[in-house]
Amino acid sequence: MKIGIVGLPNVGKSTIFNALTKAGAESANYPFCTIDPNIGIVSVPDPRLAVLDKMYTSKKVVPTTIEFVDIAGLVRGASKGEGLGNKFLSHIREVDAIVHVVRCFEDENVVHVEGKIDPIDDLETINLELIFADLEMLDRRIEKNKKLAKTNIQEKTNVEIAMRLRELLESGKMPNDDDFTPEEWEFINTIQLISIKPVLYIANVSEDDLHEDNDMVKRLKAAIFENYSGNHKDIIKISAKIEEEIAQFDDEEKAEFLADLGLEASGLDQVISVGYKLLGLVTFLTAGPDECRAWTVTAGTKAPQAAGKIHSDIERGFIRAEITSYDQLIEAGSDVKAKELGVTRIEGKDYVMVDGDVTFFRFNV
Repeated sequence: MKIGIVGLPNVGKSTIFNALTKAGAESANYPFCTIDPNIGIVSVPDPRLAVLDKMYTSKKVVPTTIEFVDIAGLVRGASKGEGLGNKFLSHIREVDAIVHVVRCFEDENVVHVEGKIDPIDDLETINLELIFADLEMLDRRIEKNKKLAKTNIQEKTNVEIAMRLRELLESGKMPNDDDFTPEEWEFINTIQLISIKPVLYIANVSEDDLHEDNDMVKRLKAAIFENYSGNHKDIIKISAKIEEEIAQFDDEEKAEFLADLGLEASGLDQVISVGYKLLGLVTFLTAGPDECRAWTVTAGTKAPQAAGKIHSDIERGFIRAEITSYDQLIEAGSDVKAKELGVTRIEGKDYVMVDGDVTFFRFNV
């Protein structure tokens, strides 16, 4: 999973990236501090792995990971090349989902590129630039498909789909799932549009506003859920300064610090949790003396394709999957006991993987 972090300059984007990844991206109080994207790979926290490690006394534990890409601050006119905008936008096309950071705090020591702090203006500036960039991309694709449509009926249909999509974006709307059929989405997804990617909005607030929404956050939430269409969106509240402090702690200190603040989870945990939901991802687990490991697949993935995440030979020679749900395995106390109790299932090629499946694949190549 690759997530791109976007926002105007000086909204706390790189600070949040640093906190999430501990990668030390440059963060300074002026626009275009970050030109090339910074990349950080983060282990997904999964307490189930520690429990399985204890059960199997594994030689190593391997969590699944997320790749965060800190994309340089966009500005008004980015789609036309302002502030090296076209280069920045090309990086966003390569990610699976977008984290859009919006500033919702006052601080006279941190300049704002527009000269005033207004989260609604900031939201619209970024979203419009993404739409403008996509309209340009769509126009090129429509021209290409029109030429192909002279000899291909399917391409004529594709032109009609692209034109309908263009009308939606031109009106400032992000398309919903039900605006197009699954077959039409198959074509749309080949165009590499930014505006159809799932979006997690982060309201960057001061520590004082973590527990109760300030006026800026209230307005931002209303704008996102009332005025922006699109099914794949969510919003969480994070204090970049707090996340920066948390990033310096070990797990025990982090838990104490969060408890003192009255917080249930860190910003990283929230981003991962919501990111999984937006992208429709689930985690299955493999466990044994050699290794305990978490694997991420899209919800709806069948057993052979999940096996292919481990190795293509396992998918090719797939025979069956021996699966025990994590909760039932822990309750049983061992895989031997789980089999005795009859909670370990034998599943075939049509089995759809479920989050928390502890799996052993049988295969023959």
